[in-house]
Amino acid sequence: MAYSHHLQPLTLTPEKSLKTLVENRKAFTLEKCELNVFETHRASDLVPLTFNDFVVTSMLRGKKVMHLYDHEGFDYLPGETVLVPAGVTMNIDFPEATMQNPTQCIALAVDHQKIEHTLQFLNEKYPRPGNDYWNFSKHNYHFQNSVEIATLLDKIINICSSDLPFKDVLADLKLQELIINIIQAQHRNELEKMDTDLQNNSNPLAFIASFIKANIAEEIKLGVLSEKACMSKTTFYRSFKREYGISPLEYIISEKIKLAKSLLSNKKNSLKTVAFECGFQDVNYFVRLFKKMEFITPGQYQVLIQSKNK
Repeated sequence: MAYSHHLQPLTLTPEKSLKTLVENRKAFTLEKCELNVFETHRASDLVPLTFNDFVVTSMLRGKKVMHLYDHEGFDYLPGETVLVPAGVTMNIDFPEATMQNPTQCIALAVDHQKIEHTLQFLNEKYPRPGNDYWNFSKHNYHFQNSVEIATLLDKIINICSSDLPFKDVLADLKLQELIINIIQAQHRNELEKMDTDLQNNSNPLAFIASFIKANIAEEIKLGVLSEKACMSKTTFYRSFKREYGISPLEYIISEKIKLAKSLLSNKKNSLKTVAFECGFQDVNYFVRLFKKMEFITPGQYQVLIQSKNK
């Protein structure tokens, strides 16, 4: 199970102040963004919602089913974010919404010039390897919040809803940081779906990610990776972290834990076997690291996943 980081739920609107039971809206308008808080207190189907700006939405309470781009609907839960381009209509189901169990979601509409200026700055000052440019992905629009994204969204919500005298300036700084973190999160998601075909990766960082996946059971050293990327250790480390928002070591560990979770789904695999197959020589270290990453021990995860598979 991948851990998602939840935003802080906001105080619900008193019942007597609700203007509607479906997508009741409260808005806070700033110079470069508009924060919309939506609450729904009644089960409903295919409620349309469209914005004129690029929107970062994130769930705070309850459950929605989102329909986007004529694709099959997907569950949308707290701890998750969905990106919606300007002019694209969301059709939303609220299967479980009641007065006692409402949904609550934010929609942060970001000025297109703010996005363009941030992307231009990144592409000029921090060009990506190969012929790639910094931009939002059209495909990785639904993802679980990293701690950085959740923290930034909480801060932006607090700024927008406050009476701070400089809140436009403060929000502007956090918006740029949020845009960068979202693009990095999308790049990490692309790595999750990437195969390990080393021959077809012209991007040196994507090649390194493929190499890590293909050799995840081995001890992988930073010097070897930097040599394969044809970069110095310092340049490679900086470039990798800038591209994906995590260090090469953090990526290696995350891939090892992902493999461990796959192996733990087989009840015949002991913790010792799983640890060794993931490249850990010390079982106790593997257990501590797994718990740090997943918030439960490998043994607890194995019991949980097997109970779900019954």
